[in-house]
Amino acid sequence: MFRNLTPVVRAILFSNFIVYGLQWLTDDRLLDAFALWPLGPVGCLECHPFQPWQLITYAFLHGGLMHLAGNMFALFIFGPDVERVLGGRRFVVYYLACVIGAALTQLWVANSIYPEPYATLGASGGVFGLLLFYGMTFPHRQVLLIFPPIPMPAWLFVTLYGILELSLGVFGTAQGVAHFAHLGGMATGYALILYWRWLGRRR
Repeated sequence: MFRNLTPVVRAILFSNFIVYGLQWLTDDRLLDAFALWPLGPVGCLECHPFQPWQLITYAFLHGGLMHLAGNMFALFIFGPDVERVLGGRRFVVYYLACVIGAALTQLWVANSIYPEPYATLGASGGVFGLLLFYGMTFPHRQVLLIFPPIPMPAWLFVTLYGILELSLGVFGTAQGVAHFAHLGGMATGYALILYWRWLGRRR
């Protein structure tokens, strides 16, 4: 099963598990400097200021074992096929672009909507970008949901997931989940796909 892993996906998986181990060993002290903190000197932000590197480092931190497992399972399932299509270097660019796009979206939303500052962490922004790429590249592949166990084509799965995230974000349900960051990762991935297609047509 693990033989099907591609090099970059394997490196991201290992990095996330190693960082989670460091979180556990340091009693989550890594969050102070490397989670994504909102902009501006509000409340506890004097203790946890925003730093530019957090636009990437937050994606290697997780808020619990189930949070980590869910993101890494999705990366394990969808990531290798995406990397085979893009190649290693372009996969890194795509994944990190989705991570940064998700972070910027979350910063904008957090500063605009949420009165209390809180840290954002997790690889979901990058993972949602991968889901979008997978759905656009392999639209008719069957994806089997875990719950409920219903098979559906990848394009429909990605579309429904995006609509769900938008509705949860707008209506404020499932508090504590950065729904707009997920959408930001998908939107960034879509923009990058369109850009690469445009470059391909020019050539």
